[in-house]
Amino acid sequence: MPTASRTTFPRLSELPAPAGAEGWERLYPYHLVFQPGRRKTDESTFWFCDTQHWPRVIRPFETIGVEFSVKGLGQYNSRYFLMPTAYGLQSRIHQGYCYVSPVAVPAGQVEARAPEFLRRADHYFDHWEELLANWKRKVLGTVRELEAIRFGPLPDAQPFPEIEAGLGLDSSDSLLDQYDRLIALCHRAWQYHFEFLNLGYAAYLDFFTACRRWFPDIPELGIAKMVQGVRMDLFRPDDELKRLAKLAVELGVDGVITTTDPGPPLLKALAGSPQGRAWLDAWRDAGDPWFNFTSGNGFYASDVYWLDDPSLPLGYIRDYVLRLRRGEIIDRDLSGLVDERERITGEYAALLDPTERDLFQLKLALARQAYPYVENHNFYIEHWTMSVFWRKARRLSRLLAKAGFWPDRDGMFYLTRDEVREALFDYVNGWASGTRPVGPDYWPPEIERRRRIVDALARRRPEPALGTPPEAVTEPFTIMLAGITTERIRSWLSGPTGGGERELTGLAASPGIAEGTARIVHGPDDLPLVQEGEIIVAAVTAPGWSPVFGRIRAAVTDIGGVMSHTAIVCREYSVPAVTGTGSASTHITTGQRIRVDGNAGTATILD
Repeated sequence: MPTASRTTFPRLSELPAPAGAEGWERLYPYHLVFQPGRRKTDESTFWFCDTQHWPRVIRPFETIGVEFSVKGLGQYNSRYFLMPTAYGLQSRIHQGYCYVSPVAVPAGQVEARAPEFLRRADHYFDHWEELLANWKRKVLGTVRELEAIRFGPLPDAQPFPEIEAGLGLDSSDSLLDQYDRLIALCHRAWQYHFEFLNLGYAAYLDFFTACRRWFPDIPELGIAKMVQGVRMDLFRPDDELKRLAKLAVELGVDGVITTTDPGPPLLKALAGSPQGRAWLDAWRDAGDPWFNFTSGNGFYASDVYWLDDPSLPLGYIRDYVLRLRRGEIIDRDLSGLVDERERITGEYAALLDPTERDLFQLKLALARQAYPYVENHNFYIEHWTMSVFWRKARRLSRLLAKAGFWPDRDGMFYLTRDEVREALFDYVNGWASGTRPVGPDYWPPEIERRRRIVDALARRRPEPALGTPPEAVTEPFTIMLAGITTERIRSWLSGPTGGGERELTGLAASPGIAEGTARIVHGPDDLPLVQEGEIIVAAVTAPGWSPVFGRIRAAVTDIGGVMSHTAIVCREYSVPAVTGTGSASTHITTGQRIRVDGNAGTATILD
């Protein structure tokens, strides 16, 4: 982290490439890399590392998530809704990690954009349920189109019926078209992703701003509590696990689940009895769509989805069964959250005069209307849609691996999406001309070189931010989701406080105070290491981690705002949390005792 004397974050020239990663810039599309000719402008700009979405080094093909999500966000802010204060984000890959920079609308143009924004936004808010139902139809239609994509080997000869019909096209035409369609459908899905999202953040931000005006001393957490306690599709996968755990106890197959290794052996054991088969019917019913869910975040080809690896959800079900046996309540205390929500709402509403109270209720109703989408879109796009996308992409990678283009099944992901199109044409051209394609000679050593670079980049943690901080941050996505505010930037620059770097300051994301042993979680692979009563400390958590929230005392993250996934999930699961600390995952080590104050937004190292 920068020291207290700094007024800017590190410049690009201050960050040489890690040993072994020289030439990393050539792995990525030119427009995603800082260019020497733009150095002066780029170093005078504020860039924050978006570890909330990309906590690990990004391989070349995986930049598709960076490109499509940033473009989708920008188009809705700047061209579709005409957000008055913010256009969107710039994005760059630096030493393997994604850095983004909010793009503000020039001050002189804000007022002129406001009337048109209100006209467009009001139409969506006035027809929210109708338009949201249409959104779901569009997304599910895209998922079905993705599921229909097929990548298979090319035939030795075209079937004779095609000759009789005078088709005039060969199988390579379809293969190339299927790849183009895969990319186009992914692009379409990421456009849908942002159709409602920033309106949701804008509605909450409007309510937030009004509350700060009416109640100057109200904490951010107090405002967030007024929209908590709702049923969300994003929590449905975890709810299904709990339902299956209860069903196992009811059917008397809980012993099989707790004594058999999760995975295919357990499924086989359950199939041996009528009660087990009844449980398996419920398991299969839950799987589509709810197990199109990952403990990752959907942006990486390596993310493992529950539908593809049943050992993950089966392991969580086993944990829930054991908790049920101990007499624990495994369900969220939804009624308690609602009661607290209404109590806080009533107390603040009573402080206003009747006219202001009506406006308060109107703004609150709008925020509550939009709030579920802020999380639900994550299941439909990052989890469900992207699970199908990555499944198809892995199938294509295996096809080209079998053709000798790379030795490993995942070799394709070290190519950019445009390079994959070139490799695919090389493959079909060799097939069409009866010659050996060039790819099997070119790509294996090149992929190995790139793999070494990616591994070298992964050995260094990224800087939380680069360049010169802005005077003010106005982009709602950045504020609500990433927690990047003017105050948070100052906190990052000043570094940890309390002497000896023992106290880290972040956002009060979920109420409560907890002490316990820290467990650094670098990613989903570390989740099985989390023990009962520990405190998760991570760069960021993911919605797919929610099944472990029942056994932790608190959570601390490097990045995240009051409407980040970490904050929302922790509030809904009644787990104290501090987000946006900037560096908790590097300052705290596994085994240290820490205190998390989710009311004050601090994490303190106790030993």
